Amino acid sequence: MHAFDVERNDRRDRARIPLWAALAGAVLVGVLTAVQARMNGQLGLRLGDGFTAAVISFGSGLAILIVLSLVFASGRRGAMRLVREVRARRIPWWMLAGGAAGAFTVATQGLAVGLIGVSLFTVGVVAGQTVCGLILDRTGYGPSGVVAVTVGRLVGAALALVAVAISFGGGSAGIPFWMLVLPFLAGAGIAWQQATNGRLRARVGAPLTATLVNFAGGTAVLTVAAVARIAIVGPPTAFPTEPWIYLGGAAGVVYIFLSAALVAYTGVLLLGLGSVVGLLITSIVLDAVWPAAGDPGLAREAVTVGIALISVVVAVVPWRRVLGRGQRADGTGA
Repeated sequence: MHAFDVERNDRRDRARIPLWAALAGAVLVGVLTAVQARMNGQLGLRLGDGFTAAVISFGSGLAILIVLSLVFASGRRGAMRLVREVRARRIPWWMLAGGAAGAFTVATQGLAVGLIGVSLFTVGVVAGQTVCGLILDRTGYGPSGVVAVTVGRLVGAALALVAVAISFGGGSAGIPFWMLVLPFLAGAGIAWQQATNGRLRARVGAPLTATLVNFAGGTAVLTVAAVARIAIVGPPTAFPTEPWIYLGGAAGVVYIFLSAALVAYTGVLLLGLGSVVGLLITSIVLDAVWPAAGDPGLAREAVTVGIALISVVVAVVPWRRVLGRGQRADGTGA
């Protein structure tokens, strides 16, 4: 048995979906991540407290998931199976810890996005997600087991890092170094979170339950952090009145649910690269409409998105098969 005890039987039993559909879902994950980052960033900026903003985001998402888990039969079955598996100690504690990475990501959004903008936040996340996704796929940590790190995947990941370097170049003047490092760490956490939630989803048989566990753990971690901060510096003095600024939790419910459902089909790296495309395209739109102090400029962002798109194509296309068909069409192949 594999060292990580990957639940391959569940993966074989489920109907396959086309890779293009899984990648489209991965792009949507990125779109929703960027939208959530802007919402949580603005909430944190307006409150002057990124931790309280993160608690509001995660707490509202948790409330939505509790209702959905009670309403839908799959949610109730998944919750009962989760309780049984935990009591029998067939689900290790670390498989329930995906929410800690999600909590860190949302807290980072609240602390940084309002100042550095969605684009700079995104490219830091891209770097962390790409590097960590390669490692997790190679070690077989994800629900799909060991995913071959082919030349195409390596080149695609390298191109994604080139996009990161271009986006950072000249766009971070006056921004504290720690504020640029946090998104990188958040990206690494997202890759680990996607793989962990995917494995939990395979154990309990319900993406909704895996997402509920993620939000419950994240809310608990963030509540402790927010209470500690309030005890030291005091609570926020006023709360924004615009309803949309509080919808980060709802966006998070959707994209974490999608991540848990899709990672078995794509692997950690391809899920990350697909979400990168959605992240970068959406960040351009958001920063064009609503620029922040650290915005690197639309021209630089357009180049970054182009390279990121190429990186996904290079990583996804089965080049041996394509080249093989080309040889046969020329009459030079087998």
